[in-house]
Amino acid sequence: MSKVKNIETDNLGRPVEATTKKTGMGIKASRRISNIIVYAILVLITVIWLFPFVGIVFDSFRMESTSQVSYLIPKQWGFGNYINLFTKTDFLKWFLNTALMGVATSVIQTVFVLSMSYVLSRMRFKGRKGLMNIMLILGMFPGFLTLILIYKVFSDLHLTEGMAPLGLIIVYCASSGMGYYVSKGFFDTIPKSLDEAARVDGATRFQVFYKVIMPLSKPIVIYTMLMGFMAPWGDFMMASYIIHENNEGMNVAVGMYEWLSRTMLNTTYTRFCAAGVTVSIPVVAVFLALQKYYVQGVTGGAVKG
Repeated sequence: MSKVKNIETDNLGRPVEATTKKTGMGIKASRRISNIIVYAILVLITVIWLFPFVGIVFDSFRMESTSQVSYLIPKQWGFGNYINLFTKTDFLKWFLNTALMGVATSVIQTVFVLSMSYVLSRMRFKGRKGLMNIMLILGMFPGFLTLILIYKVFSDLHLTEGMAPLGLIIVYCASSGMGYYVSKGFFDTIPKSLDEAARVDGATRFQVFYKVIMPLSKPIVIYTMLMGFMAPWGDFMMASYIIHENNEGMNVAVGMYEWLSRTMLNTTYTRFCAAGVTVSIPVVAVFLALQKYYVQGVTGGAVKG
């Protein structure tokens, strides 16, 4: 007698093994299709987002015309716009002014922000909550509300026009301590037992901050310095008000904006594109080099303190 093999079936009479296999294949196929759709959408968004930047880069190398054109690929390529940028304009002076402001602001802001963040994270004193609430409320008001007052004060102190870089450094750093939120959140993740152990060994508050907390806070230090460095490169409103069209204290944003006027646009557009590419190089290079620490700083400080 031949043996009859018992095959388990589901409610529809189909073998269980076949049903399971078909279901697994269906899940994989649907997941693959959904991934393809998501990646296609992301690629499309990336192309749309990068298109203006690609156009600026191409226009910076275009030599057949200095005005805007209706096509993307240049007919004649060359470095003439970059050569003219540094030989026939004061762009190098603007660039150095902006770099000076970026480096100085980065260092000073980092000291202010991290000091404020450490104090609010580790110390408990009367009025602490009130101080944090006041800084939170003040941070809701846009900075341009104080433009007239700042210009008046700085004008009396002779920190405008030719001395605008120094005045702008003071403006960028003066209220930077109110941006303590991310750094404080990062410090809150460091165990306080380290502070207590160092204090027991005789360390002062500053020694605890400098020798214990700072070596453990490299991501947030780099994040704070990066934010301080990038701010002066993109500032136009405050800078234009303080510089007041003075060439000696000009930064790149205000100087390049003048090339977009109606009277100059047809002769300076490709030069403007070359300047835009040049200005973006330091920021992109610094960001790419420190991207890992930037992400760690943001995620490490994104906690409730």
